Amino acid sequence: MAKLPNCAYAPPAYDGPSKGEVIKLRSEFLTPALVTYYRDPIMLVDGHMQYLFDETGKRYLDGFAGIVSVSAGHCHPRIMQAVNTQNSRLQHTTTIYLHPNIAKFAEKLARTLPEGLDCVYFTNSGSEANDLAILMARAYTKNFDVIALRNGYHGGSQGAMGLTAHSSWKYAVPHGFGVHHTVVPDRYRGHFGYDSGSGKAYAKDVQDVIQRGSSGSIAAFIAEPIQGVGGVIEMPPNYLQNAYEYVRDAGGICISDEVQTGFGRTGEHFWGFENNNVVPDMVVMAKGIGNGCPLAAVVTTKEIAQSMTEAIHFNTFGGNPVSCAQGLATLEVILEDDLQGNAKRLGEQLFAGFADLQNKYACIGDVRGKGLMGGLELVEDEDKTPATQLTADIFETCKDLGLLIGKGGYYGNVLRIKPPMCLTKEDIVFMLEVLDEAFAKETA
Repeated sequence: MAKLPNCAYAPPAYDGPSKGEVIKLRSEFLTPALVTYYRDPIMLVDGHMQYLFDETGKRYLDGFAGIVSVSAGHCHPRIMQAVNTQNSRLQHTTTIYLHPNIAKFAEKLARTLPEGLDCVYFTNSGSEANDLAILMARAYTKNFDVIALRNGYHGGSQGAMGLTAHSSWKYAVPHGFGVHHTVVPDRYRGHFGYDSGSGKAYAKDVQDVIQRGSSGSIAAFIAEPIQGVGGVIEMPPNYLQNAYEYVRDAGGICISDEVQTGFGRTGEHFWGFENNNVVPDMVVMAKGIGNGCPLAAVVTTKEIAQSMTEAIHFNTFGGNPVSCAQGLATLEVILEDDLQGNAKRLGEQLFAGFADLQNKYACIGDVRGKGLMGGLELVEDEDKTPATQLTADIFETCKDLGLLIGKGGYYGNVLRIKPPMCLTKEDIVFMLEVLDEAFAKETA
C-alpha cells in the first residue's frame, strides 16, 4: 500500500464541532446549492504546505490545491508572516486612499508579463475579473460581440456564466448577450484529432463565427490556454496564433484566462499563453495569485485601461492591503523558490508516470496537460464512451488512500491533478502509487 512521505509538522488537537455537527449546521443554515466532494465528506481543519489534515489528524496529500488555488503551499510561513504583519497594522482601506501594498504588488506582477502589459486592476475573484475584462474590451473597442470557447469555464457570476459553455454551470436566466461560442479544439474528441495542422483547422471556426455569427466587428476573444473545469483541454499548436489573428483583424482584443494556468503551474513558462507563442492584449488571473485568499486581477495595456475612465468604476475590496500583502508574498515565494522550475521538473516525473499508467490501464483514453496541471480522461471502450462512474470510483479510492484530487470534463470523466507547486519527488511517487492502486482496485 502506498505510504505518504514523512512530514515533520503535527497539527494541534482539534477541539471544534464534530463532523456530524458541521454537516447538520450546513444543512440548516447554508444554501443547498453547496456541494461536497466524496460520498462520505471529509472535514479539513489544518494545512501545511502540500498536506491537509482532517479533524482526526489524518493526513492527505493535496493533489488539487483547493481547486488550483494554493500555489505555494498551505500556510506557507513566509506568506503567513506577511499577512499577519499587515493584519496587525491595517486590515482594510480602499483605493481612494494611498497604500504601498497595492502599488508594490502591481509593479512586481507586471514585471512577470511581456512589455506593454503593465496596467493592473485588482478584484476579488476570477468571475469578477472576467466580467471586468469583457466590460473593458467593449468600452475600448466600442464593439459588443464576444467569442468564447465551447467547453470553457470563466466563472459563476451572471456575466461570466454567459462566457462559460457548460450546461452544468448555467441557469435558465438571461445571460450571455452578445457571446458566441466557437468549437473547442479538443484533439482527443474533435474532428481534426492530433493532426499537425489541427490547431489551424480548429481556428478557422473562430473566423467563421466572426463572419457569420457576429456583426463582423467584435470586442474580444477569451480562452483558457488549458481548459481547467472542462477537463484539462490543451490548445493545439498554432490554434491561438491563428485565432488571435482573426480576432484582431475584426477589431477585437485577445484575452487569456490564466486563472488556472498562471504563476508557473505549467512549468515551461510563467504564463500559459507563453506555451502558445502568443501575447494577449489582456490577462485575467486569480486562484494561485493569492495562495488561497480572495484575490484576482486583470492586466492590460495602459491604452486599453484608459477606456475605464469614461465613467466611474470602483471596487471596495479590490487591492485590499491584506490581500495584496498575501499576493505579493506569494509571488515572491513563487519566484524566489523557483516553483515554476519545480513544476517543470516534477511535471516531467508525473507525466512519465501517467504514460506508464496509460500503457497499463486501457480505460485511460487520454493524458493531457503540462507541468503540475494534469488530466486523465477515462473511457469505457474504443468508442470513447465516458467512464463517469469509474472516474468517481477511482476518485473515491484515492481519497481513502490519502490522496485528494479533482475531477472534471462535461461528463465528469477526467481526473484532474493540480497540486501545490511546493511538493517533492517523493510526493509524486506516492501520488502515482496511489493512482496505480486505485486503478487496479476499480478495474479488477
